[in-house]
Amino acid sequence: MEVFRPASSGQISPQDLASSADPRLRPTPDYGTLGPTSDVVQMHPNAAATPAGPASNLARPLFVVAVGILGAFLVMGLVSTRSSRSHSGKSVPSAAPGRAQGSEQGLSRIGRMKLQKQAEALLELAVAHSDGAVEQIATRADGWHGRLQWDSQISMLTTAALNSPDMRVRRSGIEVELVAYGLAKNSASLEYLLKMADSSDHAQKIWALWALGLMGNCGVETDRVIETLTAHLKDTDEDSRRWAVEGLALVGTSETIPVLLQAMHDDPSPSVRERAACSLAESGMFTPEQRLSAVPQLLNYTDDASLDAQTHTWAFQALGDITHQSLPNDSAAWRSWYESTRN
Repeated sequence: MEVFRPASSGQISPQDLASSADPRLRPTPDYGTLGPTSDVVQMHPNAAATPAGPASNLARPLFVVAVGILGAFLVMGLVSTRSSRSHSGKSVPSAAPGRAQGSEQGLSRIGRMKLQKQAEALLELAVAHSDGAVEQIATRADGWHGRLQWDSQISMLTTAALNSPDMRVRRSGIEVELVAYGLAKNSASLEYLLKMADSSDHAQKIWALWALGLMGNCGVETDRVIETLTAHLKDTDEDSRRWAVEGLALVGTSETIPVLLQAMHDDPSPSVRERAACSLAESGMFTPEQRLSAVPQLLNYTDDASLDAQTHTWAFQALGDITHQSLPNDSAAWRSWYESTRN
C-alpha cells in the first residue's frame, strides 16, 4: 500500500514531501510557550513552531490568542452556509465545552460538500462539541485519503482540536492531520517516517518526530515508535529533543510518562524541560489517571536541589494542572495535601 497518493489526487509524492520547502514538513502551529516566569529568552534559531496540543497553564497565553484567531468559525447554522461563504466571513469557534446549536441541520449538509470543506466543517463542529461530529469524522476519514490538502485552515483546526479538553476531539484532530499529511496508518507509512526522523534535513526530521507521535497514538507499532522517540532524546540538537518530547506526549501511553519525567529532570535545555512538564500537565494524549501517576515524582522535583528554580516552578504548575488544586509553590504544602488524599 502506498504511503502517499499521486499528486494528481491532491497529495504529493514521497519525493516531493522530502523537500524542506514543502509546507507539510512544518508541523502544526504553536500551542504552547514557556511560562511567564521563564528564564528562556528564545528558542533554538532553527526551531519550527510548536505543534498542536492541549494548552497547559504552562502554555496558556498563546493558546488564548490562537482561540481568538479561530474566533469566527462557528455560530448557529454555520455549516448550512459554509459551502457558499468565503473564508473572510467566518466567526469565532468556542473551544469551551458546550453543544453547538443547529448541528443536526449542519451535519445533514456535510455530504454535499467537497471533501476538503467537509473535513474542515466537521472538525470545526467537533471543536465546538457538536453532537455527531466526532463520529462523522471517524466514519468519513478513510474516504478522505488522497483528497485532502494540508493548508493553513486544516493546520489551524487541528491545533484547536488538539487543544480540546475532550479526548475524543483530540483524536479527531489526529485522524484529520494524518489524512491531510497523506499518511496511512500502516507499516509502510511508519517506515517512511522512521527514515525521515534520521534525515540530516532539520525540517524533515522534526516533522517526522511529530508525525511518529500521531502514528504511535493510533496503535501503529507503538512500542517501536516509543523506542525511536526515546532514542532521539539523546540527540545533540535540542530542537530535535524537544520534538521527540512532543511526539512522546502524542503517543500517550503510560510507558511514556517515566520517559517524560526523566527528560524534565535531566535535559540540559530549559526549552525541552518545559515541554516535558507541559506534556505531563495537559498537552498530548494522556488520560487524567495517567497524569496523576506523575504526581509523586513531580512532588520530588519541587524541592530537588539538583534542579533550578524555574524547573521547580514548572513542577508546581504541572501539579496544579493535573490535580486542579490551588496551592502555593511550597513543597511542604503540596506533600501535606497529597498525603491527605491517600488516607
